[in-house]
Order: sequence, then C-alpha cells, then structure tokens
Amino acid sequence: MNYDKIKNDLISEVRLTKNQAEVFLLVVLKGKMPANQIAKSLEITVEDALETSQKLVELGGFIDMPETEFEAMHPRFTAVNMYRRMCERENIDFKKNLVVDNIGIALEEPYDDARTKYNKKKWKNMSETPSETPKTPEVYKCCENPQITYLAPVNINID
Repeated sequence: MNYDKIKNDLISEVRLTKNQAEVFLLVVLKGKMPANQIAKSLEITVEDALETSQKLVELGGFIDMPETEFEAMHPRFTAVNMYRRMCERENIDFKKNLVVDNIGIALEEPYDDARTKYNKKKWKNMSETPSETPKTPEVYKCCENPQITYLAPVNINID
C-alpha cells in the first residue's frame, strides 16, 4: 500500500488534517521522537509539530508521554481507536470499516520494524511501499509426472 493512499484514507475516514496524518505516519514509521525532530523531518515549525502531536494524543493516535516526546500506539489498535473517537465526536454509528482496518494492517510491519533492534527494512521516505511481492520459488520436476514437483532441488535415489 502506498503511503499517500494511507494518508488520504486517514484524512477521509478518520478525519485527520493533512498535518495530523503526516505527523502520525512519521512517528509510526520512524518511532518515538520529540516535537523538534518531527518539525525538522516534516519542515514545519516546532509549535505546529507540538500542537499537532498533542492533538493526536487527544484523538487516540499517540501515547501520552512526558514533555514533548511522542510515540504512536500499535497501528491496528490506533486506526480503529481514532475512528471510534471520530464516530463519537460526529455522532456516527461506530461499525466495522475495512478501509480503517487496512490502514492498521498496512502500517503494522513498518511499525514493528521501527521499534526492533534488527529492522527488516528501513522506511527512509514515506512514498516507499511497506511490503514487496515475494518471489515465487522455482519449481523442480523429478519425473514426467506433472503432479510431482518440489520447491527446491532434491536428490532422490530411486532404484
């Protein structure tokens, strides 16, 4: 999934502002950071970064932490939590929303990678796709029977 699509889904489904969606994605993809680092990364003022991040705490996107440091909760929980809170604010019936569920699913892998010592991938910019299509393994045949195949070369001694 493309991060521009995720950002647009956050804006349309969860009703975040453009700045809120960008700050949320940055912290999900890069990990815990202070407001001045958010401001530097997104080229906004420190005051805007601080205000936006504090609003995301209120909206259920960030964990309430001391001072000016901000961290996102797990995206599967956060996406649904922010959507639920939006439904309460707007007096909309809260029900399953597949677009919101897919936001959490798409952000889960990069979220986990940003918070572990041995990252699978580095999400340097938000236009990268979080998961690539895996390569299909080569299929090997052992005989003329098309029903017998292997996913790896095998030595079979048949007498």
